[in-house]
Amino acid sequence: MDRSRAAVVSSNLGEYEKLYKRIMLRRSDASVPFHELCALLKRLGFTERTRGDHHIFTTGEVEEILNLQPKSGMAKPYQVRQIRGVLLKYNLRLED
Repeated sequence: MDRSRAAVVSSNLGEYEKLYKRIMLRRSDASVPFHELCALLKRLGFTERTRGDHHIFTTGEVEEILNLQPKSGMAKPYQVRQIRGVLLKYNLRLED
């Protein structure tokens, strides 16, 4: 991998880590950008399906199905809390 690609991968991982920490520390659940939350879930191994404005995330490791809808480009606060609960329950963490 060349240096520029490595820098992009590294900076993306940093963005995921920042969002992950923000969610886990319960900081401003109302101001989580929807597209960033979707990208984080995919990075954590979830598969996304879309039906209309519903984004459905599943993985074999998690019993719950996460059904998310954006509101003005942001994730809904109760959905951020739901995701935090799943991350804690299943001890899901970002890996290098």
